[in-house]
Amino acid sequence: MIFENIQRIAQEKNLTIQSIEKGCGLSGGIISKWKESNNPKIDNLKKVADSLGVTIEQLIAK
Repeated sequence: MIFENIQRIAQEKNLTIQSIEKGCGLSGGIISKWKESNNPKIDNLKKVADSLGVTIEQLIAK
């Protein structure tokens, strides 16, 4: 669910997952790994939320 929310918000903002990862200083492919494991580190989730201009709650909502 987290990956799908990030993907949807990124599309709305015309961003790619790769550009988000790069902008947050995350390793390439880490967000895509959240597709299968909804267990991202909270600090990484916060970086992504901040870069998208949303809350962590919006990223984890079902």
